[in-house]
Amino acid sequence: MPSAWKIVMVMTVVAILSGGILAGVYRVAQPLVERQAEKELKEAIFSVLPQATSYDEMKKGDLIIYQGLDDQGNLEGIAFVASGSGYQGKVRVMVGMNQELTYLQGMKVLESVETPGLGGKITSQWFQDQFKGLAAKPKIEYVKGRKIEKPNEIQAITGATISTRAIVEMINQKATRVKETLGVVTK
Repeated sequence: MPSAWKIVMVMTVVAILSGGILAGVYRVAQPLVERQAEKELKEAIFSVLPQATSYDEMKKGDLIIYQGLDDQGNLEGIAFVASGSGYQGKVRVMVGMNQELTYLQGMKVLESVETPGLGGKITSQWFQDQFKGLAAKPKIEYVKGRKIEKPNEIQAITGATISTRAIVEMINQKATRVKETLGVVTK
């Protein structure tokens, strides 16, 4: 029996030390992780609103809207984060729109766990570039197996239609909510 107690004591000490080390690492790393996430968010705002040189953050309930401003403080566009479920899990994107909210200035994927080689292509430059100048009225649509015919269409990723659809739906839903919140009339 004494050897069993010895094992229990050793395992308890190891568990306490391991937990303490993990807690210490978390305490040191968490502020660094938060600063990096803030930096990436700021870079994404300027990526989707290329004419903006600064931005103001506007909160309306749980909705956060970034107003991109030029050097004189004039509104250059609106940016917001849209998120939803892709094929594998959560996807978050930053979306930039013109001030009338009629077309997109850009889209950048912030977070994705989609399948590498398929849905993971949503992070590729060619896919994200499709959203530059894309009409948001009527709602954004995707096409597959044919050429784009309308100013509100993007080409779906072959083999990753679910990921493409998820991006389009989350942008459409969040853009509608932003328009309603800002009082922009949509028909």
